[in-house]
Amino acid sequence: MSSQTPQATDNGALHVGRVTEFDDHSGLGVVASDDGDEYPFHCIAIADGTRTIQVGTRVSFDVEFHVKRLEGVNLRPL
Repeated sequence: MSSQTPQATDNGALHVGRVTEFDDHSGLGVVASDDGDEYPFHCIAIADGTRTIQVGTRVSFDVEFHVKRLEGVNLRPL
């Protein structure tokens, strides 16, 4: 059985990577894409609404410009 490849969204290419940091208290984290870039994210960016995610979780995600930087959004565990 082959794994499905995530599809691009209207906002651009979909990224795949791993959560490298997450603080349950502040809700802030960092996701590192497989291409080596890192993006901060807030718990509201977790697509399933759980507001928490384990460090090391493989995710697909989008990248959007928020305020002054690129951030990870729509994080979906793989």
